[in-house]
Amino acid sequence: MFSRTGSLVENTMLTSRMELIQSARKQKKKRAVRQNSNVFAMFDQQQIAEFKEAFSMIDHDSDGFIDKEDLKDMLASLGQQPTDAYIDEMISEAPGSINFTMFLTLFGEKLSGTDPEHEILQAFECFDDGRTGLINGETLRECMTTMGGDGERFTDEEVDIMFKGAPLDARGNFNYRDFIRVLKHGE
Repeated sequence: MFSRTGSLVENTMLTSRMELIQSARKQKKKRAVRQNSNVFAMFDQQQIAEFKEAFSMIDHDSDGFIDKEDLKDMLASLGQQPTDAYIDEMISEAPGSINFTMFLTLFGEKLSGTDPEHEILQAFECFDDGRTGLINGETLRECMTTMGGDGERFTDEEVDIMFKGAPLDARGNFNYRDFIRVLKHGE
């Protein structure tokens, strides 16, 4: 229902909507693999505009492509220090250079690969006895870092990333309904 791999990807998407971007293999010539333009039908105009803004923020050298250096710069600006292996893993998922169409395609694939919205909601509701849509942040952190088998527990860093994408309120509560809405709809 809520695997570590899927959740990490989902959390990362929420943090910046940018960390899941898969960059292209470093090539002397940058050429994007041609993608079907139907990818634009997957998103509404507002979402496309938001993705375009995110793409522009990641494309530090403004060459119309996201490469390894752009990814490193973007992650560093978020306070992360990714290893070359981590960046290489991201890059290896892309079939070619990342132009804006490829960027949308990758996000479409990631969004369609997440658990259904109702399953994610049910997973969080297990920790919300009053069905208020809120879970105490420290309680949630404790559960996420201690429950589950090997490979399903989150690290404190992964929980921090999730909380950056959906900050705790003044009382220290995590609004999981807002988190899910952003995760699934980008709103």
